[in-house]
Amino acid sequence: MTTTLYGWGRMFDLPCPSPYVMKADILLQLLGVPFARATADLDTVGKHKAPYVVDDGQVIEDSTFIRWHFEAKTGRDLDAGLSPEQRGAAWAIATSLENRLSQIMACERWLIDANFNKGPRQFFMDVPETMREAVIEQVRGDFTRTMQGAGFARFTRAEQMQLARADIAAVAALLGSKPFLFGDEPTAADASAASVLVSCNTRFFESELPDLIAAHSGLPGYLERMNTRFFAEDLWPPMG
Repeated sequence: MTTTLYGWGRMFDLPCPSPYVMKADILLQLLGVPFARATADLDTVGKHKAPYVVDDGQVIEDSTFIRWHFEAKTGRDLDAGLSPEQRGAAWAIATSLENRLSQIMACERWLIDANFNKGPRQFFMDVPETMREAVIEQVRGDFTRTMQGAGFARFTRAEQMQLARADIAAVAALLGSKPFLFGDEPTAADASAASVLVSCNTRFFESELPDLIAAHSGLPGYLERMNTRFFAEDLWPPMG
């Protein structure tokens, strides 16, 4: 029986450049699933995105479906012990951060020229030099159109930061003085929240996002606890 999580390893002073891969990594650890890590090949899976897991030959795509698959397989519930109200709050905070704050973070990386050239441009180094700029222009254009369609790229950068400030404040309020969002032990909501916040918190890029996180006294310690617990050792294969 073998389980392999596909994604990417350390980049941008982060355990992984994708919050969703980090989330899946944390979820599998929380569920006690033994697994290997391997570099993703997006052309081999239907959704053309990571994370995905190959579990005894079965491909499971998307971090949420990965969670549900292994909860069913292991008979464990990552929200065990939460009240119905807490379960609702856990789902709401996770989906809010994944569907908005993470998109604002992506806009910071892909739509700000200096940040793009320092960061995501690295993803294209294997493209032949004669084709590289054309491929970058196409992919970056596709990203811009996607963000415009979703509405995020229609906000000014200052407006995006206003939205980010509110999202980050909501996490800080839910966390309060607790070690983790719902008590002394992390739950699935922590996998989502910490992965997005860790991604926002890197100083590798020029962004206001780390300052918005630092404005809440409880958040830096929370992210340090999550990093120490789940990413103290880099177990991903080297990039490139």
